[in-house]
Amino acid sequence: MSSIKILGKRKKIALVAHDHKKADLLEWAVHNKAALAKHELVATGTTGKLMEEALDRPVKKLLSGPLGGDQQIGAMIANGEIDMMFFFWDPMEAQPHDSDVKALLRLCVAWNIPMACDRATADFIMTSPFMHEAYESTLPDYTDYLNRKVKDNE
Repeated sequence: MSSIKILGKRKKIALVAHDHKKADLLEWAVHNKAALAKHELVATGTTGKLMEEALDRPVKKLLSGPLGGDQQIGAMIANGEIDMMFFFWDPMEAQPHDSDVKALLRLCVAWNIPMACDRATADFIMTSPFMHEAYESTLPDYTDYLNRKVKDNE
């Protein structure tokens, strides 16, 4: 049986960007400065520092992505502490922490977290009526998975 998580009017938003996408995310964030001011922002290291300066407001800064920041955000998603994520990633450049990036994207899908990986999708999310009011998000039911029989390798 699925459960419901209420995303309040004030949402906790994760902001992440690869090096070649930081300028895009910053430009987008400044364009949406007034709307983002109504929410709590969390970001990986360098992105968080740049966001704080560009938006002139506090941003909770975690470690840099390759040093564990992606995993910190992933843990926050798994714990129900993040409501949505804007992750501008670079599809043209291999990252040394690609496995962390893939795991982070997978967790957003696993926990039904709204996620934008490009500006167009981010614009659609920011202009959605759901962005400005409480929203009932259905959490997947993983009971069968958690209760599955694990076979011995004898």
